[in-house]
Amino acid sequence: MVWNYLMDMDGVLVHEEHIISGADQFLAELRDQGVPFMLLTNNSIYTPRDLRARLLRTGLDVPESSIWTSALATAKFLDTQRPGGSAYVIGEAGLTTALHSIGYVLTDSDPDYVVLGETRTYSFEAITKAIRLVDAGARFIATNPDETGPSREGLLPATGSVAALIARATGREPYYVGKPNPLMMRSALRAIGAHSENTLMIGDRMDTDVRSGLEAGLQTILVLSGISGADTAERFPYRPTLVIDSIADLIGRATDPFKRD
Repeated sequence: MVWNYLMDMDGVLVHEEHIISGADQFLAELRDQGVPFMLLTNNSIYTPRDLRARLLRTGLDVPESSIWTSALATAKFLDTQRPGGSAYVIGEAGLTTALHSIGYVLTDSDPDYVVLGETRTYSFEAITKAIRLVDAGARFIATNPDETGPSREGLLPATGSVAALIARATGREPYYVGKPNPLMMRSALRAIGAHSENTLMIGDRMDTDVRSGLEAGLQTILVLSGISGADTAERFPYRPTLVIDSIADLIGRATDPFKRD
């Protein structure tokens, strides 16, 4: 069987601005053997072009077409639900560019949707506007449920935290498109023309990566180079197919990642 790969970025291939040892060799092996792969991220701030540039600075050369974000998955979802619609957006270029690309109009006047994404500058004014629009009947979408994000100074409130604020104020819960919603995995599968039966998900989080892979019918690999450790993985009611220390453990076995040594 030839495997296709979906992979999280942070904690699997990079830590902040630093490459994880072996990531470049593993991606080179996938390319050399013609193995399809897609990098996934719940972060909706950046466009694939931005993320390609970020990865290049770490030493990883990944084409834009091999990067799938929660912003792209959200745009794809909205295009199937209400083509040519309108949205009030709280987010950065990754999200607004994705919505523009499907022909959406961004407006604060009677939009079809309020779409909440990641930003480093959540404003009280924008959140108040979102609350009023959702209360008036706009459908509430959030790119991902992550409650916090990392920074050099410590944790930052992320999409899930701000979504909870809006939901508490309006009594309307958002529909989350990103991981662990298997919808994001299926849209990534379609983007590379792959099927769940011969695709695996590599991630560093049990609650998003492994769960979304499992619910999308994929085999899953947990790397211990990021968020979830071996001890925390044992606390979940589901298990990954394989647990490894890092992506470096898959070098030389891209076509058969589950083989026994």
